[in-house]
Amino acid sequence: MPKISRKGANLPTSPIRKLARQATLAKERGLEVFHLNIGQPDLASPNKALQAIKSYEENVIAYGPSEGTKSFREKLVAYYKQHDIHVDAEDILVTTGASEAIIMALDCITNEGDELIIPEPFYANYETFAAACGVEVIGIPSDFEAQFALPPVEKIEAAITSKTRALFICNPNNPSGYVYTKSELESLAQLALKHDIFFIVDEVYREFIYDGYEHTSVLQFEGLEQHAILIDSMSKRYSMCGARIGCLITKNKEITHAALKFAQSRLCPPTIALHACEAALEEPQQYLVDAVAEYYKRRETAIACLNSIDGVEVAQPKGAFYCLVRLPVKDSDHFAKWMLESFEDNNQTLMVAPANGFFSGDVSGKDMIRIAFVLNVEKLKRALELLKIGLAAYIKEGYGS
Repeated sequence: MPKISRKGANLPTSPIRKLARQATLAKERGLEVFHLNIGQPDLASPNKALQAIKSYEENVIAYGPSEGTKSFREKLVAYYKQHDIHVDAEDILVTTGASEAIIMALDCITNEGDELIIPEPFYANYETFAAACGVEVIGIPSDFEAQFALPPVEKIEAAITSKTRALFICNPNNPSGYVYTKSELESLAQLALKHDIFFIVDEVYREFIYDGYEHTSVLQFEGLEQHAILIDSMSKRYSMCGARIGCLITKNKEITHAALKFAQSRLCPPTIALHACEAALEEPQQYLVDAVAEYYKRRETAIACLNSIDGVEVAQPKGAFYCLVRLPVKDSDHFAKWMLESFEDNNQTLMVAPANGFFSGDVSGKDMIRIAFVLNVEKLKRALELLKIGLAAYIKEGYGS
């Protein structure tokens, strides 16, 4: 029997989706499964986007430009200007989600055997994208007690070698919800310049900031133009995850030229989705104002519920719609699986994301889970009640730490 590639065999499994089969089997047994494992917003997509899909009148769903339509990119330029990010349409390459934007960026700036430095914890698929490109992730641990603030710059610089091609962060952070300060970003920008490496920032949660904190973009630093790469997406901002429209933005023309060749090889971003996302950009600003207010309310609910559970600690998220939760268990992978296979309360159970996959090592995060507070307040309360009941039952069975 022929064998698959080492690359295919060794790609990490997503901690967000790895228990999907157990969730499906639980549903087949008649259980209602509350999903706090995945960042799938339940807010309605913008009405203008939905209407654009319903009223699509073309007789042929045709290919579009590989880089995305000029009209969509010009509307993005106007959107970014509102956030004091000044780019031209030619600086923007539209991609099939932020995932493709990251893969294209890595394809453009790395060779096999190169390294990326990423503060831990980080979005689990970063490691998958890097592995697919033959690149190694060098994780720099941050502390739960410090709310996952940027690790000391000295530790980050000490990890830079001749193989290092980029520093990479998500701001606000997925999975911790931490919002990096302007000074933290400035220190990373200076490292990128000093060592002549790239600085990639995934800013897909830009809008979701709480408690008066402010978001600083990587493209706001003067002198960093040739080193900065911004990754963005319509998915979370406009509750349009299935549209799969993102973008890669940089003023480095060598990158945009190379990325366009990769874009041409996959032909174009999805035509109807792009049409809908362009309409979403015309939605009144109140849509985003209301979304942020709703997620703030859900965050407050989640934190209050989690703090009421004995033995549980939660890092306070300043942005996005995730938080990392430390449980009194030895193996959150086992706990998450047990919840789907062996626990139910009133024909309901809960799916969470074990946190080990958000770290580069085999040990870190084993006592943590990531919670996505993407359900409405009443469902969120019930989901976290299930966590409380399930955790007590799990520990009673002798699985506690």
